[in-house]
Amino acid sequence: MPTPIKMPALSPTMEEGTLAKWLVKPGDTVSAGDIMAEIETDKATMEFEAVDEGTIASIAVEEGTEGVKVGTVIAMLAEEGEDLDEAAAADSGASAKAEASGSEDKASDKPTETPASAGDQAKAAPAAPKSDDGNRIKASPLARRIAEQKGLDLSSITGSGPSGRIVKADVEDAKPGAAPAKEAAAAPTPAPAKPATMGGDLDAPYEAQKLNNVRKVIARRLTEAKQTIPHIYLTVDVRLDALLKLRSELNKSLEADSIKLSVNDLLIKAQARALQRVPLCNVSFQGEELYQYTREDISVAVAAPSGLITPIIRDAGRKGLAQISTEMKELAGKARDGKLQPHEFQGGTASLSNLGMFGTKQFDAVINPPQAMILAVGAGEQRPHVIDGALGVATVMSATGSFDHRAIDGADGAQFMQAFQQLVENPMGLLV
Repeated sequence: MPTPIKMPALSPTMEEGTLAKWLVKPGDTVSAGDIMAEIETDKATMEFEAVDEGTIASIAVEEGTEGVKVGTVIAMLAEEGEDLDEAAAADSGASAKAEASGSEDKASDKPTETPASAGDQAKAAPAAPKSDDGNRIKASPLARRIAEQKGLDLSSITGSGPSGRIVKADVEDAKPGAAPAKEAAAAPTPAPAKPATMGGDLDAPYEAQKLNNVRKVIARRLTEAKQTIPHIYLTVDVRLDALLKLRSELNKSLEADSIKLSVNDLLIKAQARALQRVPLCNVSFQGEELYQYTREDISVAVAAPSGLITPIIRDAGRKGLAQISTEMKELAGKARDGKLQPHEFQGGTASLSNLGMFGTKQFDAVINPPQAMILAVGAGEQRPHVIDGALGVATVMSATGSFDHRAIDGADGAQFMQAFQQLVENPMGLLV
């Protein structure tokens, strides 16, 4: 019996996703653990693995299709010995069930939740057309969208997909032609599309770029954070000379183990140790309750191609610097390759954002809810500094803590910043 492959829920908050890329095609044999597709979720672009073995009989959802609801049948898998054509035909039965429940119509026809301009509405997937006999024309959402953009009449196109379903290749190869007389008389003449090269609120040349799911979530969460969280900002200047000297000495001793500590590794440890010293800052505001955490899980901001993501060093206060460094390099690499698993970036009790490598001197970071604090660190630079009562030159870094004032009082935030400063300026405390 053929097995329907459904759109998976790759994160607890995922309700729909974009089928970014198929890595298999009909006729390919797969085994459990094989990577079949890349799916863009509300958090990141992730790989989708096969859980059964068999042969891909059909692809029901073309790559590039957006808004695919969790649970939607995206392909059919035939068992050993099954006829591929019969297994592919079963796709239409699975799709019919999806239509009966309304899932397919919602996925293809539901408008976006954000306000849309006239240009955006023109890009939206059209409602499912019907043929002359009133039957619904079977076409993928992507095929419908391309057909509308090219001015094609789907009823005049023969589908090459399972059960005659019109797919992307059918509409890409088709050329605009005269619509049937009956429909041509009834259909209004579409308005010409407005060029997306000039205009907009700033009246300057532009190129519209569609937001991916990750960028949409970043926009939503940061807007929510600034609108609902009363931020308080506390800044300290921190001398780095002792920490840089310790890092150099540790790297010499770890050279044989192929471990090279970065300044960021030591700052992760310093933030975690500061939270241990000031546990009132290792909290989150939960409406009627305040959660105080007994473990320091540090979310570290990493720039990935799809957008900002925060892999987590869990229990950083109790881990050694070498372990933190090894984990951070592995997580950062996976983040840039879009291969982080949900448990590797969901959670965290506090965040660290370091823009020092870009020469940024100081900045205020936005809290990542439901966390109650984020530490923003800038570049270390040579500055005039009072050392033992005399003016000298030191390597100094500005660090700014953003605190949720509902959960953390200013005095507690100040104690945390002081503890962080002391740990960086006296870094031997990071080794215990």
